Amino acid sequence: MRLRTKFMLLVGGVVLVSFGITFYRTSAFQQELVMAQASNQARMLYRQILLTRKWVADHNGLFLIKGPGADPNPFLAEPEVRGAAGEVYVKRNPAMVTRELSEYAEAAGFFRYRVTTLKPLNPSNVPDDFERRGLIDFEGGVTEIIDVDTGPDGRILRYMAPLKVEKSCLECHAHQGYQVGDIRGGLSISIPIGWVYDSIAANNRMLIGIAALTIVLVAATLLFMIDVLVVRRLGMLARAMERYPGTDGRLGELPGGDDEVGSLAERFSQLCRRLVDYQRELDKIREQAAQSEKMAAIGRLAAGVAHEINNPLSGMLNCVKAMEEKPGDPELARRYLGLLGKGLGRIGHIVRQLLNFGRREPLQLRQARLDDLVRECFVLLELGLKNIEARLDLQLEGSLPLDAEAVKQVVVNLGLNAIQAMPDGGVLTVRTRASEAGGAYFEVEDTGIGIAREQLARIFEPFYTTKEVGEGTGLGLSVTYSLVQRMGGKINVTSEPGRGSCFRVELPATPDAIRPAD
Repeated sequence: MRLRTKFMLLVGGVVLVSFGITFYRTSAFQQELVMAQASNQARMLYRQILLTRKWVADHNGLFLIKGPGADPNPFLAEPEVRGAAGEVYVKRNPAMVTRELSEYAEAAGFFRYRVTTLKPLNPSNVPDDFERRGLIDFEGGVTEIIDVDTGPDGRILRYMAPLKVEKSCLECHAHQGYQVGDIRGGLSISIPIGWVYDSIAANNRMLIGIAALTIVLVAATLLFMIDVLVVRRLGMLARAMERYPGTDGRLGELPGGDDEVGSLAERFSQLCRRLVDYQRELDKIREQAAQSEKMAAIGRLAAGVAHEINNPLSGMLNCVKAMEEKPGDPELARRYLGLLGKGLGRIGHIVRQLLNFGRREPLQLRQARLDDLVRECFVLLELGLKNIEARLDLQLEGSLPLDAEAVKQVVVNLGLNAIQAMPDGGVLTVRTRASEAGGAYFEVEDTGIGIAREQLARIFEPFYTTKEVGEGTGLGLSVTYSLVQRMGGKINVTSEPGRGSCFRVELPATPDAIRPAD
């Protein structure tokens, strides 16, 4: 998953959760506020109705002129009174005043309320389920109950509080057995609040729209900032890393700035400069190691070279002595002078080979015949062979892009390593063949002591040797491995203790595979 996608998912999730919590809490707060306001409104209305009822009771009721809409109350002991002029008045007690005022309020769409009791005289005062539950709770000491119900016109706040008997109430209710302080019923108030929930729903839809728009704007802004400030600059740094090390040694364009990405780019540039310096030092050390190992190989060849030079020198000394004894014999001088010339030529050839092998030159490619290079190396190696049989199985035709000096050092190093592995004599075999990939390979095989399996993984490490102290530097196979790698080749070994070892070196066919010196 790309960094941009991770940032977008993370920030989007955080924003979505934050808005979700805010939306939920805001919606819940609105409902709590509406319930609190509606409940307070119901309590105020309850107190107002109680005051109205008390006023009516304190004044022994209201008296209206009998007429349409002002009928006598059949549940009163004296529903009518007659005036001095003969007019008829009907009495309105607190309960009827409460009911008629509720009808006016309900007709206006405000609210409705009514008096109810568990022992109603008027059938219209029979309680419903909510009111019955409240009346029962009032007997247990509850002072009010509040609930939200759903009616034909939407949601309704139901509020109910008890009605207690006061002294002014005994005129009508004393015969029913009530005393002052008794709960004779309850006042039930219903306030429509559907419009409030509609407003809350509209507000919630607006909040959702704002949240969606905010998320889109935040996402677009973050996408732009992340893309410009992070993703593109990291892409520049990644491309510079892919190009390094380039053929021209340049890193290309790096992101700037004084932020974390710019600091990372600067540290990468410093790292690359240090790597270049370290590589130069490593190349120097590698060249020095290769040259040191080459000199060590020459030292190991010295015994055979000395023997090879001493033989013609002894013959030449005998010729000189014979010519001194017979200075006037032209035939003897002519014959011995020819022998002296051959001996000097032989010595010069050996010395030139040693000088060529010990010469220090940088690696460079040229077309060369691998078989010829192997034969040239074995002219030197044969000088150190005593009871070892050398077999050259060279069957490679044509030339390859090789570094001649590197190949010769590899062959000599592997040859000397094989000779030292056969202290009691044996067979040293060198084979050259064309590889299936179009290149070539050569094998150096001996019948010596072999290499233990646990040592095979470490034989190419610098300074690791299985020889006794003073018999090797531990650099021969390491230098050989490095030279083969720089020529774009591969080297591997198979060995079995007591049955010898075989080193196989594969070389590429094209210069493109060659790894140039850094």
